[in-house]
Amino acid sequence: MTVLVTGPDGVLGSNLVRVLCEKGYSVNVFLEKKSTAKTLKGLSISRFYGDILNLKELDAAIKGCDVVIHGAASTSVFPARNPFVRRVNVDGTKNIIKACLKNKIKRLVFVGTANSFCFGDESNPGKEVGPYVSKKYGLDYMDSKREAQALVLKAVKEQKLPAVVVNPTFMIGPYDSKPSSGAMILGIYKKAVPGYTSGGKNYIAVKDAAIATANAIDQGRIGECYILGNRNLSYKDAFSLIAGVVGVSAPKRRLAPFFVISYGFFSSFFAKIFRFNPSITKELAVISCEKHYYSSKKAIKELNLPQTPIEEAVRECFFWFKENGYLK
Repeated sequence: MTVLVTGPDGVLGSNLVRVLCEKGYSVNVFLEKKSTAKTLKGLSISRFYGDILNLKELDAAIKGCDVVIHGAASTSVFPARNPFVRRVNVDGTKNIIKACLKNKIKRLVFVGTANSFCFGDESNPGKEVGPYVSKKYGLDYMDSKREAQALVLKAVKEQKLPAVVVNPTFMIGPYDSKPSSGAMILGIYKKAVPGYTSGGKNYIAVKDAAIATANAIDQGRIGECYILGNRNLSYKDAFSLIAGVVGVSAPKRRLAPFFVISYGFFSSFFAKIFRFNPSITKELAVISCEKHYYSSKKAIKELNLPQTPIEEAVRECFFWFKENGYLK
């Protein structure tokens, strides 16, 4: 069986491609023309290069495949409103749907985000139901991923698209070349994190998310969504966990929401004036002060989602950074 993966050189994609190869699938990957794909070097895969907004290039890559796993997306959050983000995430998904229907794909696995669902707290974590509440943040990334997910589910109902949606939470693990989520680990190791905020979120080992995504090829129900997560942690507890693994002292200062949000506001303001990409924006500052907790019981039951300890995920991520020169 041949599987095409879009976005294969991201942290999830890099782990997913390896899982698929281990399972014996014939793996094709669809890469941006400028991608060096350094996290995929040495793997026995077929590479196709193109633009997800170019339907002809995408169609050529999907032709002859049995399954498509669509993980390509723009995750940019600055500026908050960004037409390019919407084009990649929404129009790109429209092209995926068209190409899958044209080529009679046996299954499409769409990689969404847990943010597309209503989050909760410790006593009542979010599930795959409820209203979309993240619209309040005004981020095109979140809004466009939610819209793209809705397009996939609509195609399931109206065009009989055989699709399943997986919705990862915050993924930690190796092959994070950007780095993306691993930037938190590097920040704590280098003692660049001044303190912790009052919020929290759900964490998962990226290898577990990759396994469940691969399992969605022949498991799970058509038209259903599955939150891929593991452990809900406050930022205080998460930072302490990470610090313990990498061998440094954890940030001890609790940052007041007013200070954090004010800092995010001014950071965004000056970033627009001096044209740099801020590490903290006003939207991310607000999010960091809230609890985004989720339950993954459905994915554990229906996709056999593993639950690797987060300590192990941090250790694997840190070791990969160390081996690849990110600690210098």
